[in-house]
Amino acid sequence: MLTRIRAPEEAPPEVGTELGSVSLRDVVKTFAPQRRGPGAVTALDGLSLDAHPGEIVAVVGPSGCGKTTVLELVCGLVAPDAGVVDAAPAALMAQRDLLLPWRSAVDNAALALRVAGVAREQARARAAALLRDFGLEGFERARPYELSGGMRQRVAFARTLLSGRTVLCLDEPFAALDALTRQEMQDWLAGALAVAPRTVVLVTHDVEEAIVLADRVLVLSPRPGRVIATLAVEIARPRRRTDARLVALRERALEELRA
Repeated sequence: MLTRIRAPEEAPPEVGTELGSVSLRDVVKTFAPQRRGPGAVTALDGLSLDAHPGEIVAVVGPSGCGKTTVLELVCGLVAPDAGVVDAAPAALMAQRDLLLPWRSAVDNAALALRVAGVAREQARARAAALLRDFGLEGFERARPYELSGGMRQRVAFARTLLSGRTVLCLDEPFAALDALTRQEMQDWLAGALAVAPRTVVLVTHDVEEAIVLADRVLVLSPRPGRVIATLAVEIARPRRRTDARLVALRERALEELRA
């Protein structure tokens, strides 16, 4: 039986009223050759991208086109070789859940709060409330090895939200989930961001997911990545996947990817 996932009734993290923005201008990023790998690889070449306060921007493109590098640049994990990156402090949810195996689910989710100096019991209480919204009630004290892949991803996403950052960088956040839970999580995210807005840069291979969630979808070229198309998703939320306008946008995005 599918566990029901609910949007929170109020914002779980404490964030400021001013939402951050993201701006990349003519960014170039080249990675040095690896000892046993290929030569120097230019991941991005002249890429420009904006995410306005409270906007959800999805980035889609073929494998290896630099999508994850975009998120790493926004989060300050790597520096551009050329161009300008101007972004508010951002939290990254990577493709792997990166849960600490010796900590319980609730303590993994609360980790960002603990790092920020929140008292242990208060951090646990806030994390536990969010895990219940994610359908993980009763699993708060489970270790990561006791959780399914989808459950682990939900814990990781809770940890990202609880960071309190107003910019979220999501790298294939629901890729590990089964199809039904993935759709529920997409709907949950849309509802959660309506209650507690964030500026979001979302990387996904799933074009439908991008259009269901985003205000704008940016299509990248094969490596080196650059924006070759921008699709505005002017469809009111909640969005139905069978909506003819959504289907048409999905087809347009797929056409750009095939070009």
